[in-house]
Amino acid sequence: MDTFSADIAYISIRDFIIEHGGYWHDWYAGIASDWKERVISEHHVPWFSDQFHFVKCHSSADARDVEQKLLLLGCDGGPGGGDDGTVYAYAYRKGPRTDP
Repeated sequence: MDTFSADIAYISIRDFIIEHGGYWHDWYAGIASDWKERVISEHHVPWFSDQFHFVKCHSSADARDVEQKLLLLGCDGGPGGGDDGTVYAYAYRKGPRTDP
């Protein structure tokens, strides 16, 4: 899987959200070392959904930068957590099955 700088990853996720619509606060943004475990298993986003997007960043610092920028736009979520292996940034549209 390709890795991306914070700027490219942020633009990718931001544009995905814009394309899929809704208000910024309708979306949850976060970071993970294992995006599948975090998004599908922990947040309960349906696997078949087209309402989530993730990007692998060059580093944990880049992933955190992407998360912070998405939170500043108004996405739900909270900064912090993770470790040096936390290189995925993601966002998903919150729904009745997701947590949150």
